[in-house]
Amino acid sequence: MSRIAYVNGRLVPIADATVHIEDRGFQFADGVYEVVAVLNGAMLDWPQHAARFGRSLRELSITAPMSEAALSIVARRVLAANRIRDGLLYVQATRGAARRDHPFPAHAVPTLVMTARPFDFRVRTAQQKTGISIVTQPENRWQRRDIKSIALLPNVLAKQSARNARAFEAWFVNPDGTVSEGASTNAWIVRKDGTIVTHPASESILHGVMRGTLLALAREHQIRVEEAPFTVADALDAAEAFITSTSVPCLPVISIDGNPVGSGVPGPVTARLAEALWAEVERQTGWRR
Repeated sequence: MSRIAYVNGRLVPIADATVHIEDRGFQFADGVYEVVAVLNGAMLDWPQHAARFGRSLRELSITAPMSEAALSIVARRVLAANRIRDGLLYVQATRGAARRDHPFPAHAVPTLVMTARPFDFRVRTAQQKTGISIVTQPENRWQRRDIKSIALLPNVLAKQSARNARAFEAWFVNPDGTVSEGASTNAWIVRKDGTIVTHPASESILHGVMRGTLLALAREHQIRVEEAPFTVADALDAAEAFITSTSVPCLPVISIDGNPVGSGVPGPVTARLAEALWAEVERQTGWRR
């Protein structure tokens, strides 16, 4: 079946889906996006994604293309048109099309695009057993990383550096040695006393939806949590490390720049958190591994 895209009020075959050549998303990366996990036909954590999407638009003074309720209806139409049971929904809005000029155009109409594709989340359960490797990169992004902007070139280059090194992910490292986050994930460590640590929510990191879910679940399961910066040295001295994101619910990190983390194998705290996350997925969607 050919894929179907939503573009500015129309469902069209993805091969025919187009936006104006002077769309500010194309010209200036002047837009925001969300990626939503779909399991058993249900959107995981949809209210949190919709709320973050709205916040990102407001932070960039982009007019919301529609209400949150309408956005939900369109999202479900896109999933139905593509017959997605397990997959990923992509939502993107830009400031719209206008004559190329840096200041905001006076009368541009926002562009809204949605696509959906299948994704097998069971590959993540296999990776939980083996763990993944990461590499580090100097932090070189703008200072408003809390906005889920489509300006992702540094993230693209970091991901490619990871691929070139046959690693799964890259962590951005600040000049002071602290880890901010991954190229498309949030970064975590587990101290030897069992405390899980992740960078505080601020303008320096994306406030990941899965990050928020995991923090809540950890506290519910009485696992100690600390939102504080940590360094690469802290991570290499930790008992465990892991990453989270919408498409990577919870994966153990077993090596950083070729150096083992902990015992070099997935650890028990990460495994416990992953089980709690999958239980939450089942509670919301009915999906089972």
